[in-house]
Amino acid sequence: MNQQGPPDFPPRTPEMPQLPKLPELPFSPKLLLFIPVVLVLLLAVWRSFYTVQAEEVAVVLRFGAYHSTQEPGLRFKIPFVDEKLIVPVRRQMKQEFGFSTPGATNRHQYSRGNEQESEKQMVTGDLNAALVEWVVQYRISEPSEYLFNVKNPDETLRNASESVMRETVGDRTVDEVITIGRQEIEAEALLKLQELTNKYAMGLRIDQVQLKNVNPPVPVQASFNEVNQAEQEREKSINQANGKYNRAVPQARGEAERKISDAQGYAIQRVNEAEGDAARFNALYTEYMKAPAITKRRIYLETMTKVIPEIGKKVILDEEAKQILPLLNLDTPSK
Repeated sequence: MNQQGPPDFPPRTPEMPQLPKLPELPFSPKLLLFIPVVLVLLLAVWRSFYTVQAEEVAVVLRFGAYHSTQEPGLRFKIPFVDEKLIVPVRRQMKQEFGFSTPGATNRHQYSRGNEQESEKQMVTGDLNAALVEWVVQYRISEPSEYLFNVKNPDETLRNASESVMRETVGDRTVDEVITIGRQEIEAEALLKLQELTNKYAMGLRIDQVQLKNVNPPVPVQASFNEVNQAEQEREKSINQANGKYNRAVPQARGEAERKISDAQGYAIQRVNEAEGDAARFNALYTEYMKAPAITKRRIYLETMTKVIPEIGKKVILDEEAKQILPLLNLDTPSK
């Protein structure tokens, strides 16, 4: 029994042309082994070069151990042997305590949930409560210390910052914390926090510790504001009184100095006049001793010359005159 193959579909007719046969490509099993090698080499070349941005450095690990720190630019590493860790050493980072700023890229910038309320609740040195919000700004100064000396250094910094701030606030009264002692608290907290990070070798440099909102607890805020307003009014009254005092006292002192100067000038004038009168009298006495009669008559005439013009119109009678009518000038109108 002869077996025939399946019939052509569609059936081949003599009029249909024959299709050309495709050439058969040579195939070798070694080609399958060569393709993965090429892919591995391409991947190795692709992973050998990397770029470090301007604000970053790359910490290179070789076989899991620290090898070197690479500066910004195009860098090379041994593929499958070296590993790079990018650290933003030129970027200033911050951590917020008691509040949060939306859109933060650093997941350690602020705490979550109810932790913010517990962070800002503090007790001052005089056993009063205060709500303290603050910010810590820092940079990574030593990348290798930051990566390898402390596990989770950002979270450790948050804990250290909260501890330092509670210690600093606990050494001061509530009035100092809320009003006059803010700058001292910031400076002391910055110094203590930097010393603590250096002790832990965290590779961080603290740039600034800044207090934000510092308030009494919510139930007593109204009363505290009234007390604060009263203190401000008192300070205002004291300043106004000091201003009036500073204006009145110099004016009184100036008036006193003027009167003293006038008195001293008058005294000098009186002394000089007395000395002049004494000198004139002595000179007149000397002339009188030389010619008493002549000097006496001259003095009399000089005196009458000054006195008579001052007494106005007068009539002088002789003691021996018997009548005064002939002496009256009736033609002259009286004044």
